[in-house]
Amino acid sequence: MKEFKREDGRKVDELRPVVIKVGVIEQADGSALVSMGKTTAIAAVYGPRSMHPKHKQVSDRAVLQTFYLMAPFSTNERVRPGPSRRSQEISKVTREALEPAVFLDEFPKTGIDVFIDIIQADAGTRTAGINAASVALADAGIPMRDLVAAVAAGRIEEHFVLDLGGKEEEVTKCDIPVAYMPRKKQITLLQMDGDLSPEETKEVIKTAIKGCEILYEKQKQALREKWVR
Repeated sequence: MKEFKREDGRKVDELRPVVIKVGVIEQADGSALVSMGKTTAIAAVYGPRSMHPKHKQVSDRAVLQTFYLMAPFSTNERVRPGPSRRSQEISKVTREALEPAVFLDEFPKTGIDVFIDIIQADAGTRTAGINAASVALADAGIPMRDLVAAVAAGRIEEHFVLDLGGKEEEVTKCDIPVAYMPRKKQITLLQMDGDLSPEETKEVIKTAIKGCEILYEKQKQALREKWVR
């Protein structure tokens, strides 16, 4: 039987090299940089602060707003500046992935803004953005139930593979991004692009959750390095 090899030589259950830096933007209330392989996301958090326009205020909780954008220079082909249908969709699912982790009811009538910029893209931009945003929220001192860790998994040939990168997204039979709160054992994002049986889908999700648990430890360690003396 032919030995299975990934394009970058990783094992099927191995993450790309991960770098997490906390407090990378001095002007923000909280910020983080997350690199997963050649994909790099920077997140900045501002708030809680007064919500404007006021008609968007919610009387009993804060409003979490997320803004995801890819820099024009982030890919080989220049990305058109400004919001797109894709960036609006990813902004929405990112907010939905983060909301269960944040104690929004502690800050009524305010807004918490999370800006995510992808400065280099090589697959997995939404999950890298979620990882960066989660750490940035913690860095800003926003009360949270747990950190949110995120990674995509898929199936290539007969193998379930973790953290799809580069051209793997093009050849996988299914791409499943997962965001997860490990302490709560709660999935906060689950999307699927492809076609697998229910049993295979469960295996891919299990693979992604294992990756999230590894990323979770890296997120906590990065926060400790800044805040624990």
